[in-house]
Amino acid sequence: MSSPETYEFLQVVSTTDQREIAERIATALVEDRLAACVQICGPITSIYRWQEKIERAEEWLLVAKTHRELFARVESAIRAHHNYEVPEILATPVVAGHADYLQWLRGELARVEPQMG
Repeated sequence: MSSPETYEFLQVVSTTDQREIAERIATALVEDRLAACVQICGPITSIYRWQEKIERAEEWLLVAKTHRELFARVESAIRAHHNYEVPEILATPVVAGHADYLQWLRGELARVEPQMG
């Protein structure tokens, strides 16, 4: 089985409490070809601990499809458009997928230079 470093694609998730910000982040990622697609789901309910208190919030979930080599740029773009002090930005490797869909991802994302070595 492949290690996470060998997986070509990632799904990157983030949340925000404003639909407009979710749409701004999604649009920026797709316009800059950092994500081929960003889905926005919500509202969802998030329960979490923040500054020693249990919080409950209505949020919008973003799921971005990107290339592993673009993660640093995706993270930077999310942070640039986000309204949270510490935004959730988590990446999960795509371990398998429909071949035609994966080919479509390749075509929609910023060109990734081949790794040397």
